[in-house]
Amino acid sequence: MSNNLVTTAYIAASALFILSLSGLSQTETAKRGNWLGIIGMAIAFAATAFISQGYSVQASSIGLGVLVGVVAASRVAMTSMPEMVAFLNSFVGLAAVLVGFAEYLQPSSTLVGIEETIHRIEIYAGVFIGVVTFTGSMVAVGKLQGILPSRSVLLPARHGLTIAMLIAIAALGAPFLSATGTAGLVPLGIMTAISAVFGIVIVMAIGGADMAVVISLLNSYSGLASAAAGFMLNNDLLIITGALVGSSGAILSYIMCKGMNRSFLNVVLGGFGATSAGSSQGAGQAGDATATNPADVVDILEAANSVVIVPGYGMAVAQAQHAVAEITQILRRQGKQVQFGIHPVAGRMPGHMNVLLAEANVPYDIVLEMDEINDDFANTDVVLVIGANDTVNPSAQSDPTSPIAGMPVMQVWQADTVVVLKRSLSPGYAGVDNPLFYHDNTLMLFGDAKANVNGVLNQLSDVAATDAVAVAA
Repeated sequence: MSNNLVTTAYIAASALFILSLSGLSQTETAKRGNWLGIIGMAIAFAATAFISQGYSVQASSIGLGVLVGVVAASRVAMTSMPEMVAFLNSFVGLAAVLVGFAEYLQPSSTLVGIEETIHRIEIYAGVFIGVVTFTGSMVAVGKLQGILPSRSVLLPARHGLTIAMLIAIAALGAPFLSATGTAGLVPLGIMTAISAVFGIVIVMAIGGADMAVVISLLNSYSGLASAAAGFMLNNDLLIITGALVGSSGAILSYIMCKGMNRSFLNVVLGGFGATSAGSSQGAGQAGDATATNPADVVDILEAANSVVIVPGYGMAVAQAQHAVAEITQILRRQGKQVQFGIHPVAGRMPGHMNVLLAEANVPYDIVLEMDEINDDFANTDVVLVIGANDTVNPSAQSDPTSPIAGMPVMQVWQADTVVVLKRSLSPGYAGVDNPLFYHDNTLMLFGDAKANVNGVLNQLSDVAATDAVAVAA
């Protein structure tokens, strides 16, 4: 394949990647955006494969990668998608590290003087970003999977330690750049080890309340690692793709921090989401939670004119979105106003709840973001909170000592009646107790979310059928 054809293919792939990002920005066009990205990546693979040597090695490695990717993606549950994204981010970081070492061990003989120095800087920076992305992503996977504690883990003198590591990483750059032959492997290896610890420390320090931002931020890091690999390999398409991923991930992280009233720098430095004294289950709560049952919930819904459903991670785990969609259809047929309220980080990942509701064919126009619906709660008869916890916690606004203080939340407590579907009164992912459970206008429907939603659906269907018969008679 000639250089002109390769350039044309790379331009086409870049354009498709940009169109893909544009499509993914809207729920209605997300599927088209996905396909555009797939086509663009296929073109990129084909063009790169044709200009490279060793077709048998390429075919086997690409085939193995496709097989592993298809099997993993087909088996992963939507509730485990954040872990999957973090895991894939770690692969990108590891790839950048391996490319960096390979490029150093097999330097190009055409690079001399300032060009060689620039190339070594690219290698050093690429390895640093890659290893931080790798270890940080693996820690994020551990936190999301429950292997590591979701709370913020703060080491003594943590900030001093991170600053010392950054100084050491910068200082090791000088002997690496001035080394001859393979002598630079020593400072490069030491820097890699320090960077690995650095990635672990900064992500361990970030608590559960901010994990959605961390996933987005690590995605941005993986883009930067890809761009660094592109510079090392002199591959323009890899540079463009990495820049797109890095910049879009950084913008998304900033938007999420703004939506959560978090400082971007403070999230990166960590320390939020730690369980403070008095924030454990039931701490400082007056009174008891009021339990209810599906039959009573149906009576409340029948008497209501306006209903808002606030889904959370619990709904995703229970896979209750289809039953929730059927309840929505019944209530709307009865002439009731039904809306959904989505918190920016509901489900541990941006857009998680939107995808689940779209899968269940919930109309887009009744799915509203937090800023669009928060003012409506005061005029709402009933709010159904299904598996959400931290995103509806009033202590974020009322308790300045809370680990989630200042984080915007869904103000569901302003409604006439709040029904919370949850297994127990246990704290949410951020480890913070929720005073909403003890409010006078809150009813707790304990148990498995799917079983309870199905119970409400069955009884609501029976009531609707009875009413239809009575009207017909």
